[in-house]
Amino acid sequence: MKKSLNTAIIYVLSIVGLLCCCVGGLGFLLSGPAYLMANKKIKDAELNPDDYEGSISAMNTAKTVALVILIINVLYLLYTIYVLATGDFSEFQKEFEKAMEEMNQSA
Repeated sequence: MKKSLNTAIIYVLSIVGLLCCCVGGLGFLLSGPAYLMANKKIKDAELNPDDYEGSISAMNTAKTVALVILIINVLYLLYTIYVLATGDFSEFQKEFEKAMEEMNQSA
C-alpha cells in the first residue's frame, strides 16, 4: 500500500498561518510545522519513490508556500516584539481608540 503525498494539509496549515499573521505573527506556529512536514515528506519520497503516490513537484510548491508564509510570520513577529519593546504600542493604542470613537460617532 502506497503512502500519499497529501499537499492539502500543508496548504491548509500555511493559509491559516497567514491569516494568523495578523495576531502578532503567531501564524509561525502553523506555518512552521507545515514547512517541516513538507520537507520530511519530500525527503522520504525521494529516498523511497515506489512507496509514495503523488507529485513531488506539487509537494515542493506546497513547501515553498509554507516557507514564504513562515518568513512573513517571523518578520511580523519580530516587528511586534520591537513595537512592544520600544513602547510604541501605547501610541498605537491611542490612535486605535481615537479611530474607534470616530467610527462610533459617525454610526
